[in-house]
Amino acid sequence: MALHSDIFWVGRQWAVTGAGIQAVDQRLRGVLDIGIARLWDDAHVQSRRAKPGVNVEDFDTAVTLARIRYPKTPVSAPIIVIEASPAVSPVVPAMKLRVEGKLARFLPQWRIRR
Repeated sequence: MALHSDIFWVGRQWAVTGAGIQAVDQRLRGVLDIGIARLWDDAHVQSRRAKPGVNVEDFDTAVTLARIRYPKTPVSAPIIVIEASPAVSPVVPAMKLRVEGKLARFLPQWRIRR
């Protein structure tokens, strides 16, 4: 998976992006990436840290910065109440043909220009 377009920090092996923590090496195809939803799951983070070939110092820095960037408790947003409105019927009116009783050869012709 390619790096997210929002990049907040880039280390030697890891990057903190808008999708969470992603490996800079794109040959891994996102196998070791950690999404924002699983960032606070310590078991998941430790399983990624224990993989062979992981730069532990770089990974710990990325986890720390990502947890600062994406706090565990979401910021409370105002609740918006949407009032129910009566449903509008999606019935399309019937088409009316205006050429009844006329011969087709006497009607004006039109063409689509390309």
